Amino acid sequence: MLEKLGITALNDMQREAGDAILRGKQDVVVLSPTGTGKTLAYLLPLVELVDAQQDVPQALVIVPGRELAMQSDRVLKDLGSGLRSAACYGGRTAMEEHRRLKEVKPQIIFGTPGRLNDHLDKGNISPYAVRYLVIDEFDKCLEMGFHDEMARLLKKLPGVRRHILLSATDADAIPDFVSMGRTQRIDYLSDEEQVNDRVTAYVVKSPVKDKLATLRQLLCSFGDQQTVVFLGFRDAVERVGDYLRREGFAASVFHGGMEQKQREDALYKFSNGSANVFVSTDLGSRGLDIPDIQNIVHYHLPLHEQELVHRVGRTARWDKQGRTFFIVGPEEQLPEFVDCDTEEYSLPSLPNEGVEVSLPQMATIYIGKGKKDKISKGDIVGFLCKKGGLQPSEIGRIDVMDRYAYVAVSRPRFEQVLRLTKGEKIKGIKTVIEPVK
Repeated sequence: MLEKLGITALNDMQREAGDAILRGKQDVVVLSPTGTGKTLAYLLPLVELVDAQQDVPQALVIVPGRELAMQSDRVLKDLGSGLRSAACYGGRTAMEEHRRLKEVKPQIIFGTPGRLNDHLDKGNISPYAVRYLVIDEFDKCLEMGFHDEMARLLKKLPGVRRHILLSATDADAIPDFVSMGRTQRIDYLSDEEQVNDRVTAYVVKSPVKDKLATLRQLLCSFGDQQTVVFLGFRDAVERVGDYLRREGFAASVFHGGMEQKQREDALYKFSNGSANVFVSTDLGSRGLDIPDIQNIVHYHLPLHEQELVHRVGRTARWDKQGRTFFIVGPEEQLPEFVDCDTEEYSLPSLPNEGVEVSLPQMATIYIGKGKKDKISKGDIVGFLCKKGGLQPSEIGRIDVMDRYAYVAVSRPRFEQVLRLTKGEKIKGIKTVIEPVK
């Protein structure tokens, strides 16, 4: 299964956690830094413990937000284990999810506390066969005020035999409502540095309080590398995102005030390589697992050490290298809690306007048909090659949803594809084909 994810071997934490979950009888707490693969650490043993022959939920995975629910669901599907799963979260109607649950008959369900409570209260999810309860990023769940909702949720699961808790920060105090029994603690945090040794830290000096011009120059020096820019406020994210797009960057913006579809589009474009700059509040510092982010930029300096840890944790995933950049204005200095060696980063000496913007290699199109219309990835590849004039090598990641699909295509051929497929049918069905902006 690992080969399907491009992974050759598990790390020490994953092996120890997998062995404890699969072969042990105790509850398990896994403490490990961001970027070390905790999702796989619990999913791989869970795949072996869940009975694929039973058409009932046997494992519930509680997560703090919709993005982590969707991503964890995607990881399980990509494993190709044969198990069925579903993601449940706010931002869409519970009735829509109920229909999906009836159709799929999932054995593993990923969800936010409020939405899982709603489905359990309405009888949309049967609690009686649930034997495994996972709380991923349980520290974040508590930070976000889900204490009462999780307490209510756990009371509705009478058959749970094992609790599996995962966190990127230390967790000595586990709330009583979790009802942990004998517990095996797997701790990989103790010797972990604030910024691990695979991340190089730089200070970038902005000559003026408004850092936009400095940010532009910095991003241009990266070429087309994948970069996350962190800010502290939603309106600042919009301002910086608008500026970068006007300057010609392929930038996605991401914050909690956006509609669900907008956030999904932004995340999708960044994860499939159609956008190489992701401008985000700290909402994007937790739960987003995109493997090849080379640079983390702190446009607004982090206010707390945990913000720094989780921001920087988006780069250098697994065994990769990464860089983090603190843009410091004329009246700013690094927070005292930043405890890592830093170097001063020299920006290109060219005038800011003369530095070229590098675009990513891919762009994303939306196709208004999906699984419910009997459309597969193979159908889409055939359609784009026959009607859009593409070669298979010019088509990237394809995600087929129930009623629509996203496709990454070669950016130089993007306009051609839109022009040639306009008004064309896929498998005899007329559909909308448009850019994802």
